[in-house]
Formats: sequence, C-alpha cells, structure tokens
Amino acid sequence: MADDQHTTARSAAPPSRTDYTVSKGEVSLAVYRKRSGAPPPGQPPRPVLFLVHGSSNSALSSFDLTVPGAGEYSTMNVFAALGFDVWTMDHENYGRSSRTSSNSDIASGVEDLIVASEFVMRETGQPRMHFMGESSGALRAAAFAMARPERVDRLVLNAFTYTGRNSPTLAKRAEQLDYFRTHNHRLRDRAMIRSIFTRDHPGTSDPAVAEALADAELVFGDQVPTGTYLDMTANLPVVDPHKVHAPVMIVRGEHDGIASEEDLLDFFHQLPNPDRQFVVLPGAAHALVFGHNRHQLWHTVHAFLTMPPRRDQQ
Repeated sequence: MADDQHTTARSAAPPSRTDYTVSKGEVSLAVYRKRSGAPPPGQPPRPVLFLVHGSSNSALSSFDLTVPGAGEYSTMNVFAALGFDVWTMDHENYGRSSRTSSNSDIASGVEDLIVASEFVMRETGQPRMHFMGESSGALRAAAFAMARPERVDRLVLNAFTYTGRNSPTLAKRAEQLDYFRTHNHRLRDRAMIRSIFTRDHPGTSDPAVAEALADAELVFGDQVPTGTYLDMTANLPVVDPHKVHAPVMIVRGEHDGIASEEDLLDFFHQLPNPDRQFVVLPGAAHALVFGHNRHQLWHTVHAFLTMPPRRDQQ
C-alpha cells in the first residue's frame, strides 16, 4: 500500500519542472523550479518557496524524489499543487552544479543562495520569498536570512541545530574532525545513505526510500563535500538568533539525534520576531521529508506559510 496520507486539496494542473543554470563567478549552479502553471491573467503571482538541501544529498533527490509504489515523496510536487512557485538548487559540489576544490561550507552555501535568489527575483518579479531548509540546509537558510534579510519572507528550519549541545549524532561525527579539517570531500556511498534512515530510530521511514535516494544520488558519484560537517562539528554556532528577523518555524522530529530539544529551544527563545513557532513531530527522525509522517510536515509548513497577517496595530 502506498505510504501517502496527504489529503490537502490540490491544483488540477500537474506541476511541471523547469531547469536553469546560474553563475557564481566561474562556478555553475543548477537551479530548479516547479509550479502548476502560470497564474491566470489578472491574478497575483504565486508565493515563492525556496527549498535548501543538506549535507549528503542534492536538491532533486531531497525534494523531488520518486519512490516507485510508495506514495508521494516530492515536496516540490506537494507545494506546487498547493499554489506555490517552488524552487531549489544544487549547491556547489552537489548534483549537477560545478565540481571544485571547495569544501562547500555554510558560508559558501550562503553565497550560492545569494546568486540563486537574485535569479529567482528576476524570473518571478517577487522581491521576497519563503525558505525551508533541512539539516545543514536549515543552517544555510538561516545564515542567508542574516545576510539578506530583505529577501526572506517566512523561514522554516527543519532538523536544525544551534550549538550542537547534547547531540549524539554530532558527537559521533566529531570523531572524524581531523579528517574534515584536512579533506574537502568524504565518502557518501549506499551504506552511508542507508544510515541516514537508521541512525536515530529505525522504523520511522520506508526502507525503499533509502534505496531510491541512493539510486538518485550515486549517479553523481560517491563523494560529497566536508564543509558542512566541519562547521557542524567545530564551528557551531554559525547562526546568531538575534540576527534572524524573519518569522521562523523550527521543526524537530521526535527522534532526531542531531539536535537536542533544549538546544533548539535556546535558539527559539532568542529569536527577536514574536511570529515564531516550535514544532515537534511525533514518530519522526532527522530526515523529515523522507519519513512515514512527512504528511504532518507538509501540513505544518503549509499552515505556517499561509498564516493570516496580524490585524492589531503593531
């Protein structure tokens, strides 16, 4: 039986994807867009949602994955059908973007987002957009919100980490810190991809998803950059909550081993904007977009992005 409980009303037009390339100096960055057709004449443009991938997988495998016979796993499809103009990108050294000697750390990811967001603004005519990042993608998105606050509408941070306090995943990862300091790339093979789904709490996802993800990713090789791993084991915090002024929702899976609840609540309480939410999803682990309960993530994010505006005088 397909593992798909998403029942929100959808657009009649199936979403279609358009692929682009933008330049960050000599680096070529792959950018992707999905929407259910252009808005009818006279209608306002669709709200823009930009999805930011994490350390071990590129954009399309993260947010536009097909798992045969297992239901919907494309976050791009879901939000395009809900009326969003959905964008994502492969960061430097991921997916179809350029391979360089860089370790593609968080700062590099922010530079990627600056270039890509400029392109999205030109294509859509929209000066601001929503962002949703997952894992180190959440760090990239939050750091971008500090660097270019005028471009960020609402910000969703999935599987985020602040200082790394009491994180079993980061403690284990720190055992390889010397390697991350001296190598710009690391092994990311099928076994490593499978471990994403088992390291926190086995049973929170369908094993078929790990195989589909590995099939989609390994066409790009078995190496990915070390920069975000180095940042997350040696350089946290890389985001100052006082400098994130957008409305923020933090989403944590019940069993996520990369950030403790107390660490995230510390970050949450320091955010200056009172328009903020903290959500714990039961039965979920680190890979929220790939879990059995991903429909709860979609519902929660959609509600946050479509929050009615305040009516009182601020």
